[in-house]
Amino acid sequence: MRFDKREFTKILEENKGIIHKVSLLYADNPEDRADLFQEICFQLWRSYGSYREDARFSTWMYRVAINTAISQIRKRKKDISKEEYYSQNHTSYTTDTYEERDQKEKLFRAISKLNKIDKAIIMLWLEEKKYEEIAEIMGISKSNVSVKLVRIKLSLAEKLKGSEK
Repeated sequence: MRFDKREFTKILEENKGIIHKVSLLYADNPEDRADLFQEICFQLWRSYGSYREDARFSTWMYRVAINTAISQIRKRKKDISKEEYYSQNHTSYTTDTYEERDQKEKLFRAISKLNKIDKAIIMLWLEEKKYEEIAEIMGISKSNVSVKLVRIKLSLAEKLKGSEK
């Protein structure tokens, strides 16, 4: 693929929500989110010339974004806590009842305790991505996605059950 700066900028603008979602999921404060957002954009820029059009652009973008986020976590060598993010950002649903907000907050807290791969898989599933697309983004088989999602859901159910006590 020939590199075209204008085309890249246009596509990036159209798909920046993907970068925001990954940044929100993998960074726990505004500064880290901004840094991760910028690093993902940089990695997308560097990798754009190697994008193969046999995959959807959003699929390729998710893969680069998630891999960049995981690399950043490894570089920092610390376990990132999302408590601040979930308490600040997931309690402001104006159309939700108190109980719905509380349930969402508990769910996102439970998700924050998952390992980085499981977090990415459940995030993609919650965004209603098909198993095939999740598999392509994560670099695993469709059957592995299915097995992992069953285990992740069971793990989340256990965590949520434990938080009710």
